Amino acid sequence: MTLSRSTGEVGHRLFSELPFLLRRGDLLVVNDTKVIHGRLRGTRGTGGAVEVFLLSPLAEAGAAGEERWEALARPSKRLKEGEEFEFGRVLRVRLERRLDEGRWEVLLSGGSVPVAKALERAGEVPLPPYIRRRPGDPAKKEDAVRYQTVFARNPGSVAAPTAGLHFDEDLLAELAAAGVGVARVTLSVGYGTFSPIRPEEVEAYEIHPEPYRLPPEAAAEINAARGGGGRVVAVGTTSVRTLETCAAEDGTVAPSTGVTRKFIFPGYRFRAVDALVTNFHFPRSSLLALVMAFAGIDAVRAAYREAIAREYRFFSYGDAMFIS
Repeated sequence: MTLSRSTGEVGHRLFSELPFLLRRGDLLVVNDTKVIHGRLRGTRGTGGAVEVFLLSPLAEAGAAGEERWEALARPSKRLKEGEEFEFGRVLRVRLERRLDEGRWEVLLSGGSVPVAKALERAGEVPLPPYIRRRPGDPAKKEDAVRYQTVFARNPGSVAAPTAGLHFDEDLLAELAAAGVGVARVTLSVGYGTFSPIRPEEVEAYEIHPEPYRLPPEAAAEINAARGGGGRVVAVGTTSVRTLETCAAEDGTVAPSTGVTRKFIFPGYRFRAVDALVTNFHFPRSSLLALVMAFAGIDAVRAAYREAIAREYRFFSYGDAMFIS
């Protein structure tokens, strides 16, 4: 679906036609984060099942070959601090400290194997909760590939930046031939992306903190595109949040690494983003709030009504919008 911010006009195209919607000199900004195999299923010493779902790495590192993470653990009320579990015969997890709402500080150890490699062997790609797979379903193996973008290179996310899932190498080649560039930023998507906005006043909502990086080469490409009259086209809400976190008043960006809690909702003035590729999102989500801030509440509501009428697919494996 295409949506014009200036007129509210809605159109319908195939995603493969994206090169015709862009102009020479435009720059796509993509999130090159990689989804970790962060869902761990195993057995306690008592014989009962246990599941550990990694949320985000903690700043305090463990010893060599160890990493500290914030995680969800189930059955949380029955678990005890100090309990250890082994997953896939290669990864050990120790429950270090109980936090709140089922969250724990955990210590991961792969022994002689780096934790990242141990996770790939022992864990599963954590699909969104609305995608259900039966144990042993072959689709689970396919998801390990399909739930990664072609840009994925920096592990750290528990969910894919799903607007990037629409791209493949052939389309990227077409875009390059059309004079459209690609710049890469990184934002590690946290579990909070699935959290609904619960407060009645949207301004009171606090978004989950997420690590990001805007490297020097990407900052130079973004500023050059803007200076040359090209549009900065964010692929996904995570790219938007990274850009807007790093943007100055004049729309230029500076290299930066840190953690962002930037929550964008209607009334926000965008500085660094001129167009957006995004999927169709849940009601009362921070993602939909950002899209409404970018395109206008009424225009997005009208576009979503038409998307439903035309049976567009929503959410992670769904269809896309191009908003310009």
